[in-house]
Order: sequence, then structure tokens, then C-alpha cells
Amino acid sequence: MKEPVRGVNGLWSTFRQGGMPSAIASVMGAPTAQHMAFIRSLMREQRRPEVLSVPLTKLETVVFDLETTGFAHQHGDEILSFGAVRMVGEEIVSEEKFYSLVNCRKLVPDHITALTGITQEMNDEAPTLMNGLHDFMSFVGRRVLIAHGSAHDKAFLNAALWKTSKVNLGHRVIDTMMIARWLEPQRGGYGLDELLLDRDIPIKGRHHALEDALMTANLWKSFLNDISKRRVDTLGDLYAHLSHC
Repeated sequence: MKEPVRGVNGLWSTFRQGGMPSAIASVMGAPTAQHMAFIRSLMREQRRPEVLSVPLTKLETVVFDLETTGFAHQHGDEILSFGAVRMVGEEIVSEEKFYSLVNCRKLVPDHITALTGITQEMNDEAPTLMNGLHDFMSFVGRRVLIAHGSAHDKAFLNAALWKTSKVNLGHRVIDTMMIARWLEPQRGGYGLDELLLDRDIPIKGRHHALEDALMTANLWKSFLNDISKRRVDTLGDLYAHLSHC
């Protein structure tokens, strides 16, 4: 008996999971081929050494946050939403914000719905991971990324980038939790909520990716004043100090 021939739908499924080369996908007219090419091109352009000499007061950044189905991408947890806002130095460019849900193609746990407000219906109607990731990376462009407790967000971003485009995140990242550890080594905790409270930054909409990104942006803005008092002027200076924490 002949083996069944794999249909076009099966090939699209393989491609969406990152298993089909972009050149083949392009020839076949896959709708995500251009997305993959864009993301790969963007990753190649990162790690520019000249950005290290940019003064923090002029540094173009994107503060972002992800909501996910859990904490372990290696065990099947997925991204549920992206939230981000652009900054130039300490200025939050409030009209340049980004938010997108992502269809994680699995059941949203009840406790995650309770935490984030993201329901199964919202998830089912959301854009695909490739589309959401492409739009997010387009918003980021070549800017430096900022996140609080960035290890979680970077791990999920890397997993998504590898799954869809077989690349790793190439952007430079500033972690506001690391900044807090450097500025206030005597603290007992460095969670986002307690840092916001100590800095008199209003807490609202926690565990919504865009709201968390906006609060982290205000935290970074607050930190910049303290950083300047330590004669740390550029991104390179900041990285040098953080490396000794």
C-alpha cells in the first residue's frame, strides 16, 4: 500500500512551526514567508557597537511585557499577548504604543484567565504567533529593549523567534530589575509592584501586557534620574556597571 500523500495543509502546518525554509515557502506562496524574511533580516542588524556610545538621555528604547500561559516555554507554555511603548531618553512616547493578543493554539488555563483577563474566546480569535511576532518586531525595529525581570520575556521571545524563523533575539536588553539591584542592593525584594510603590508610580491594570509595559517605562524613567547622579552617561557605561553587580 502506498503511503498517503501529505496535503498542502500539512505543509503549511510544517512551515508555521518553523520547519520549512523561507525560500521554499516563498515559492509556494506561503503568507508568512515575507514575515520570516523580515524577522531574520532584523536580527542580523542588531548588536551594533555604536549604540553603546549613545547617551541614555537620547537612547531610543521599547519597553515591553509579555503575558504567557505559564513560566516554562520548554514544557509547552506559549505567548498570549505583547505590550510595548516607545521611549526616547526619559520621555515616554505615549502615542506610540503596541498591543496584540496571540493565538497560542491551546487551552488558556483558568488561573491565567483570572490573572490576565484573557479568555479562551479572545485567544481563539487572536492573530497567529507569526503575525503577532512580526508586528511586534516591526514596532521594535532597531531599538534597545527594556523589560522587568527580562529573563522570562527573553526566553519566550527566543522560543517564538526560533519556532517561527529559526533565529535568536539579537537586540540589546536593559533589565529594570537588574538596575534596581545595582541602585538599591540593600532591598529585600525587587518585584515590580514593590518597586512601583516605593517610587510612587500608580499601579493599574497589572498583568495586562501594555499596562505592565507602561508602568515599567515609568520605573525606567525614575531610575534614569538616579543613574545620572552616578555619572553613568551611556548605554556602555550602564552595562559596565551592571556587569559588576
